[in-house]
Amino acid sequence: MKHLKTILLATAVCIGSISFSQAQSKVAHINTQELIAAMPAMKNAQKELEALQKTYQTDYQASVTEFQNKVKQYEAEAATKTDEENAKRGQEIQAMQQNIQQFQADAAQNIDKKRVDLLQPITEKAKAAILKVARAQGYDYVLDSSVGVTILADGKNLLDDVKKELGL
Repeated sequence: MKHLKTILLATAVCIGSISFSQAQSKVAHINTQELIAAMPAMKNAQKELEALQKTYQTDYQASVTEFQNKVKQYEAEAATKTDEENAKRGQEIQAMQQNIQQFQADAAQNIDKKRVDLLQPITEKAKAAILKVARAQGYDYVLDSSVGVTILADGKNLLDDVKKELGL
């Protein structure tokens, strides 16, 4: 019984200290997706990614068209060729198909890498501006409202202040 009282007392002290420390914290919120979308560097990055995707798409379409034409040609000529020639041509078609699939995988990987390379400095700049504004205004925590987190109405929205810091 005495042990239970000690545990209850310790729990009450912990809850009280947590409540007290939370009452001392200042909390703000910001929609980082909206902030990053408003940055001119993000618009430039999107244009660059779209141009890269178009280039890869054009090359891919050219390869597919060449492959389809070769398949039609081989099918039309198959009756006039020997079994050995048809087998060799079939291997050539399979190699072309594998090359197209490899190209598609490499293109997707290159686009993803480019996206990371372009977005990393943008997100770092946004984060630095958020931290600078939050510290200048005395906030202990800044919650990201873009990820579906429920934000208390009492917390300040730093979006306008951070945009001003970034010159947007």
